[in-house]
Amino acid sequence: MSVSAVVFDLGGVLTESPMTAYAAYEREAGLPEGLIRQLNSTDPDTNAWARYERNELDVAGFSAAFEAEAAALGHRIEAARVLAALQGELRPAMVAAVGRLREAGLPLALLSNNVAPMERGGRLGDVLDLFDAVVESSVEGVRKPEPEIYRRALDRLSEAVGRRIEASDCAYLDDLGINLKPARALGFATIKVADPAVALAELSELVGFRLDGAA
Repeated sequence: MSVSAVVFDLGGVLTESPMTAYAAYEREAGLPEGLIRQLNSTDPDTNAWARYERNELDVAGFSAAFEAEAAALGHRIEAARVLAALQGELRPAMVAAVGRLREAGLPLALLSNNVAPMERGGRLGDVLDLFDAVVESSVEGVRKPEPEIYRRALDRLSEAVGRRIEASDCAYLDDLGINLKPARALGFATIKVADPAVALAELSELVGFRLDGAA
């Protein structure tokens, strides 16, 4: 299989996964390992995190709801610490690969669940400029893994490049299997990003040229 366009997730793909910071906070606060992930995956369409990513809650509303969910399980969590963990460091090899794809002329989209629109002049500004389309749950009012947001990513990318991009034309990279499943069902070629080097090797096979800088 080959592809002619690529859609990337942000956290855990282009930036370091927040899961590492979550685990560090859980250890520091004496919380059960995996508690934050558990809260994020329980009632995944209606929990505090889901509502926040759809922009149905502001920071204060999310903090109150998320801390209440933790309290219902008998634990005290500082929502501010959880939100701070979202600011993962960029992965230079991944960003460089995006640059090579852009130089090769492939249509590129960024598809991110987030809690506020990304500032084009912020720390991610140069990275965002590499993409033809940036699709954010906080703007769209839908989030992964809802199939609609993948369809919107295709629509936005098609509009940006002036021709129709179908799911079957695209590779989609994400670090979470739950987000890859609906993309695969729509026809995307999917790559789960655990080890960035392995993911880039898989993507290189799909696009037909090396993305790691080697000849």
